[in-house]
Amino acid sequence: MRSLFRLSPPPTRAPARLQRDSIAFVLSDGRRIDVLRVRDPRAKRLRLSVGERGPRLTLPPRASLVAGERFLLEHRDWLTAQLAPHADDVLAPVPGQPGALPLRGERLTLRWAAGRIARATRDGDAVVVELPPRAGGAAAGRALRDFLEAEARADIGRWLPAYLSGLPRPPARIRLRVLSSQWGSLAPDGTLTLDLALVLGRPSAFRYVLVHELCHLLHADHSRAFWREVEARCPAWREERDYFRLEGRRLKAALHVLLG
Repeated sequence: MRSLFRLSPPPTRAPARLQRDSIAFVLSDGRRIDVLRVRDPRAKRLRLSVGERGPRLTLPPRASLVAGERFLLEHRDWLTAQLAPHADDVLAPVPGQPGALPLRGERLTLRWAAGRIARATRDGDAVVVELPPRAGGAAAGRALRDFLEAEARADIGRWLPAYLSGLPRPPARIRLRVLSSQWGSLAPDGTLTLDLALVLGRPSAFRYVLVHELCHLLHADHSRAFWREVEARCPAWREERDYFRLEGRRLKAALHVLLG
C-alpha cells in the first residue's frame, strides 16, 4: 500500500521579505533625522545610501542591529555632507504661502489663489495654484503633478517628431511616472516610461533620456551599436549623463517634496 504521505507535495518555504523600520539619528552638525533601516535577505554587506526619499541603512540577514548602528556612526560625517542643505533646495509647498517651483532648469514663483477646482496654471514667470476653500496640501500636490505632467508632455510632443526617422516604429504609448532610480524605460510592448522629475531639470537632459529610450526600439541592449544611435541623435549625451550624476538625486528629491 502506498504511503499517503507521498501524495502531499513537500512544504515550500515562503521567500524572505524585506524588514523595514526607522531609526532616529543625529548628524555631525546637530540636525536630527530619520534613517530608514532595511534588512535585506539578498544583501551581502552593510550599506549606507542616500536617495530621493532620504538616507537608507541596509543590513544583510546576519548583521546585528548593534553592528548597523556602529556602521552608521562611522559614516556620520559622510552622511552629514550628503544631506547638507543647499540654498536652492525645494521646500514643501504650503497653501497660501509664497514658494518656488523648479521647471526646465529654472525657478518659478509659486502663488496661490482661490478657485472652484484644484488646478495649477502658468502665468508668465509664475505658477498659480488655485484651490477650493477647504482643500489642503494633498489637493495642491495633485494639481502640481497634473501641471508638471502637462508641461512634460508638451516638451515631448515638440521633440518627438525629430527623432522618429530611422526607427522601426514610434512608441506604443508614453507614460510619465515617479521613478525611484531609473530615468526611463522601454517595455517589450513599446510602452515608453519617463520620470516626471525630468521636466524639473534642464531640457537638454530630458531630451537625452527620450533619445536614449527611443534608441532601444532599435537595440534592446547597450551595445556599441546602441550607443552609436544615441550619439547620432544626441552628440552631447555624455555631458547630459554627467548632469544626472551631479543633479539627479536633487531632481528626484525635489519632485517628492513638491508632490508631498
